[in-house]
Amino acid sequence: MTGSETAVLREMRWWDIEPVLELERGLFPDDAWSRGMFWSELAHARGPGATRRYVVAEEDDRIVGYAGLASSGTDSDGAAAAADIQTIAVTRDHWGTGLGSRLLTELLRAATAFECAEVMLECRIDNVRARKLYERFGFETIGVRRGYYQPGNVDALVMRLTDPSTPANP
Repeated sequence: MTGSETAVLREMRWWDIEPVLELERGLFPDDAWSRGMFWSELAHARGPGATRRYVVAEEDDRIVGYAGLASSGTDSDGAAAAADIQTIAVTRDHWGTGLGSRLLTELLRAATAFECAEVMLECRIDNVRARKLYERFGFETIGVRRGYYQPGNVDALVMRLTDPSTPANP
């Protein structure tokens, strides 16, 4: 079995923050999230007014991936919400196993449950692996944010999926 098949996806909880931070710093050394950012996101992930969904992938008592999504809720007219993929990360030893696809699928399920009409994300322009994943799921590039990722001054592609309930080709 591959890492994708043996890893168990579950809700991210506060006790996962430290191992997730360790992965975050290893995978994104220049622009890693802080402990406070994860705490803030998880504060909105539970209860009746939850607007976030964060999951971890665990294998042999080790976190090998994580992902998060934020929903904007409904607008003042009650129209469907939009969602933003906040983060997806997989340990290097699990690259190419399909685990990123499983995490993205879980986030799109959450977007559908939040009744989101579209899902947005930013992707480093130099992260070809991630771009290919998003494109396989039907995300389209709709813009560029110049110098978005700091301190490296790397551009971000802004991508959108217009119907998260029907990804193109996961």
